[in-house]
Amino acid sequence: MNLLEQAAPSTLTRASSARPQPAATLRPPRVLVITGSVGAGHNGAATELVRRLEARCLEVGYRDYLDALPRRYQRLLRDGYTFSAGRTPGVFDWLFRCQERDSVVRTLTLGLCRRAARELANWVGEGYDVVVTTFPFAAQSLGMLKEDGVLTAPAVCYLTDPAPHRLWVHPGIDVHLTVTEATAQEGTVRYGVPMTAAGPLAPAAFAEPLDEAGRSALRRELGVPSSERLALLMTGSMGLGHVMAGVHALRAAEGTAPVVLCGRNDRLRRRVERLPGVVALGWREDVPRLMAAADVLVHNAGGLSLTEALVAGLPAVSYEVLSGHGRANAATLARAGLAPWPLTPAALAQALRDQAARGRVHLPELPEHRRAASVVETLARRRRDRDAVPRQSVDRQSRDLDRPGPDRQVPAA
Repeated sequence: MNLLEQAAPSTLTRASSARPQPAATLRPPRVLVITGSVGAGHNGAATELVRRLEARCLEVGYRDYLDALPRRYQRLLRDGYTFSAGRTPGVFDWLFRCQERDSVVRTLTLGLCRRAARELANWVGEGYDVVVTTFPFAAQSLGMLKEDGVLTAPAVCYLTDPAPHRLWVHPGIDVHLTVTEATAQEGTVRYGVPMTAAGPLAPAAFAEPLDEAGRSALRRELGVPSSERLALLMTGSMGLGHVMAGVHALRAAEGTAPVVLCGRNDRLRRRVERLPGVVALGWREDVPRLMAAADVLVHNAGGLSLTEALVAGLPAVSYEVLSGHGRANAATLARAGLAPWPLTPAALAQALRDQAARGRVHLPELPEHRRAASVVETLARRRRDRDAVPRQSVDRQSRDLDRPGPDRQVPAA
């Protein structure tokens, strides 16, 4: 029985029937969440998990995996990803595929993860009941620490990508969680490691509908006529991919008004805003409202945008996707019927019509005990309670020694 099965409601019921321990002796469960500041997707999921756990009165630490590496390796991960995914997609795709097999690239990657594990050992040694990561490199490092016996608390990996990948998987990880059932099923079959859908980690604001007045006002603010289909093109925080090809294809789709979120890529925003009939936006804090006003999402299959769209119920289309994980994500989403992946402008136009006609479609709601924050909380409380037993026994023995008994002499006052 794995740790996730141990967290099932029947087990919780049995555990709760045991004699409760005095609340005063139990500290709050402690969780460490490790993200990776490469793009915004890993940070977004980690931040939302932290918020949900803190709302449940858990103590939560938050760390960036890149801080466990020397500066030159931090630049390699951040700049290497941006350059290869944005400028040399063929190279990025090759690197991605090399991670799926035993190769020189994978050996070097695992060497990097082993180096980071040295610092992670200090982090996880700070008395945490559970360690969770939303970053694949960290999953490898944590798995190594589990195998070495350095990390004894449960380790949880939450896959932010729709497509499972070998870099996310390590046999030392206790629980692998995914956003959707499709990812969980694909990962379990491909790697032989149990994976469980735990739902999206995105702010609840994405699920809030926009009334007709608010929707009309936002569309007027953007300059989108009410008669046209608002297609929200998301390019991620760095504006990566063949964005201009996607913009031109959207412009050619009849009855479609493209609104392009360029992230922090100001150069891209300036290029897009020169095109007539296209709304170019930079970094925005009101993405939930934009998704609520849109008719369809067009994304590069990077991960976070699709997760947010699932929460919003916004129908999505994958187009001009990123190489490597983008292509893998798009394929998984298409097979699952979550987002079509058209390859030509004509096919895109048809997909836009079909998806917009669906209206808002939400994922089936998971039972509370299966959601990511609940799984982590249950594991943390179990670990905290188990560790509290020896301490309570010692305290009880100490009290017994201090209590006068029939064979003890009490000193006279």
